[in-house]
Order: sequence, then C-alpha cells, then structure tokens
Amino acid sequence: MTKSRIPHVFTLLTGLVFLCSLLTFLVPSGEYEREDRVVEGRERTVLVPGTFTTLPKDYSLGGLLFDQESPGRASPESLEGALSAIPRGMVEAADIIFFIFIIGGVFGILQASGTIPAVLGAVLNRLRSSWRLLTVVLMVLIGIGGSTLGMGEEFIPLVPIFLIVAKEIGCDRIFGVALVYVAGAVGFAAATTNPFTVNIAQDIAQLPLNSAIPFRALFFVACMVVTLAYMLRYGARIRKDPSSSLMVDDGFELRTTDAAPPRLERPHVVILISCTAIFVFILYAVQEMGWWLTQMAGGFILMGLIATAVSRLSVREATTAAVRGMEEMTVAALVVGFARAITVVLVDGQVLDTMIFAAASVLQHVHRYVAAEGMLVFQSVLNFFIPSGSGQAAVTMPLMAPLADVLGLTRQTAVFAFTCGDGFSNTVIPTSGILMASLGLARVPYDRWLRFMVPLLLQLLALAAVFLAIAVAIEL
Repeated sequence: MTKSRIPHVFTLLTGLVFLCSLLTFLVPSGEYEREDRVVEGRERTVLVPGTFTTLPKDYSLGGLLFDQESPGRASPESLEGALSAIPRGMVEAADIIFFIFIIGGVFGILQASGTIPAVLGAVLNRLRSSWRLLTVVLMVLIGIGGSTLGMGEEFIPLVPIFLIVAKEIGCDRIFGVALVYVAGAVGFAAATTNPFTVNIAQDIAQLPLNSAIPFRALFFVACMVVTLAYMLRYGARIRKDPSSSLMVDDGFELRTTDAAPPRLERPHVVILISCTAIFVFILYAVQEMGWWLTQMAGGFILMGLIATAVSRLSVREATTAAVRGMEEMTVAALVVGFARAITVVLVDGQVLDTMIFAAASVLQHVHRYVAAEGMLVFQSVLNFFIPSGSGQAAVTMPLMAPLADVLGLTRQTAVFAFTCGDGFSNTVIPTSGILMASLGLARVPYDRWLRFMVPLLLQLLALAAVFLAIAVAIEL
C-alpha cells in the first residue's frame, strides 16, 4: 500500500507540468482569433468560431533551453518555461491564493473567539441522535450554495470544521472532507443559477440568463439524491465496521477536539448573525455590484474585525489567531498556483486551441445524441487543462453554441453539457485547485480520495448522460 501511494500533491502537480511541457512538442500547435466581449458585467476574451489556423513549430537547440519568440510560429515549452511555469501560475492565481490566506486568517479569529466551536457544538448536540439527518441538512445547504451562487473557494476554510463533525459522528477524514467538498462540487456542477458557469455560458450562447431553471432544478435534486445515498451508505459502513474505512490506518487526531466546545453564549450569537449578514451581502454584491475576490476578501476582513471587537480579543490575540489560521492554509493556497501552472504551459505551447478544434471537428460527423454525449466527454476532459468554469466557458462556448446549431441541438443543451462536464470532473482532476487544497487541508491522500470518489463520479456522469439525452429529446 505504501509503495503504491500517489506522491505528495506538489510532486504530482510538478510532474504534470513537465508532462504537459513535453506534450507541447508532440501536439500540433494552432490558434483561434479572439475578441473581447462584456459577459455578465465583465470583459472576457472569447474565441471567434471558424478562425482556427495551424501554426508551424519552431524547433531549435536554443529553444529547448530558453524561451524564444518566432513571429507566426509556435515554440514548444522550453526548460526555462517549464521551470518558471509554477511561479507564473502563482502570479496568475494570486487573487485566489491571497483570498484563501485571508479567509483562513478570519476563520482563525472566529475559532479563537469561540464562535465556531460553540456553534458547531450546539448543532451537534441538537442533531447528534441522527447523523443521517445531520449529513442531509449540511450537504443540501452547501449544495444549494454551489448550485445557485457558484460557491467553491469559500468552502475551503470549512474543511477543518467538517472534519470535527465527521469525527464526532464516528466517520473518517474522507467523509469529513466529502461533507463539504462533494456537496459544493456537485451543486456547482448541477448549476441552476451559477453565475460563473451557466450564466456566462448562456450569455455567450445568446440565451436568456437563468433560463431552463425547472430542468436544472430537477437535475440538481436528482444529483443530490444520488450523492446523499452514496454518502450515507459509506458513513453507515464505517460506523458499523471502522476497519472498512478507506483510511483505516489513520488515527484521525484533531487538536480542536481535545477540549469540549464552549457553551453558545450571546457574543457568539452576535458574531454569527453579523458574519452571516456580511456574507449574504457579499454574495449579493458579487451578483449585482460586480464584486470579485478582492472585494470579497475585504468583506471577510470586516468579519474578523467585528469578531475581534465583540469577543473582546486583544490585538495580540487576534493577530496570533489570524496568523495561525493563515499558516494552516499554506498548502491549500499554494496548490492553486501549482495547478494553474499546467494551463500556463499549454497556452505557451499553443496546443489548447488545437485540442478544442479537433474535438469540434469530430462532433460534426456523428448523430446528434452521440454528439451531445460527446460534448459532455469533451468538456470533462478539457476541464483537466482548463479547471476554471468561467475560463472554460469563454474558450468553448463560442464554438459549441454554433456547433449545436449545425448538429440540430439546442444551444441550451450545449450549455447543459458544458456545466456538467466542467463541474463533475472537478471532483477528481488533480489540476482543480479547490480539490487539492481541500485534500491537503484534510490530510487525505489523493489515491484514497480517488478510491472513494470515482464510483460516485461514474454514477453522476451516467445521470448527466441520461438528462442530456432527455434534453435532446425534448429540445430543451
């Protein structure tokens, strides 16, 4: 078992960076023309259909070692480019990285104020007699957040809290991280009003925003039923026989469970209500005022200041707690930059557009039902290389929307294929910064996670394929 384990996340992602660098030598290069377009209040760069051109590669001895620019020609990724891809990925993902650090610091303050353990203790005491009900309530609430508001990074700091829940109800680390991550990821994929996937894709496809809500809501319910059934079976098996856990060799020791949680008191309630109100406003501002990670981070800082004042923490105590919270987020934050480096390499070598063109060319020559399922497969595979919902929408929907017209599919069906393909594969691809950050924070090895998640992923993809066929049949 020890010899077969997948290496540390940083080692794994670094290896993928070099593997993709090698691919830039083997995969033909090409590019589409691009244009800037305002989508959902933001300027985005989208592809122009029908403009793909192949590019000759500039192979040279010097190009193997150092970056070289050749006008009108593509350059495979050099050793210099591969080695610098990770720091460049850090720069490109800086907003997400620092956002994770900041919310980690804020959650550190909330932990020091006693609010988090007190609220968690109260919830556990109320629902301790029914771990199944607790699981359903928590996962449905998080799933709704992912489906309607596109929440993802916001859930990362909750991982340690849900580990406590898992330990209290007699489950393992995998169950704890799945409570929050799988619920959020499934909700994100079964997008109802997700502003980062379905809204952007519908806008690019020239569809009314938030259209086809009844169909999407039904799909969300079906996905949550499948997910909850899988989670409850796994949890029941572990509670009955702890040796059946996929992490049976893990002691599951948590520092935060060494002492009983404090009793829920008035200051905790005031902090909880204040932070909830700020969080709701942040979500509103993202939707209506064009806020993004920088402004969101400022809102979280306000939460920390209020928690410090209400709980009467000294400046030194609050600062120490914030630093400790940020320290716990170090691996989670840096993983995002490592994952982004893979996209950096593929863009440098100008092979991403070639992959997109090849897939579109194949889909043009098959039956429309097969083409719809092919879109799902294509978007799932492409998500490995572009693990960003909004980024993938901007790259693929300008092509998939007119392609759907040619194939006799509705553009709504193409959007549905995109949201499913982009979302569900996030639960297993190592280029997903949120996944790898959550696993790193929970100390769950990637190979153990795959053993847990792959069966559920196959069920969800099968469900998506069924709904996609229905969408084709009813001309959604």
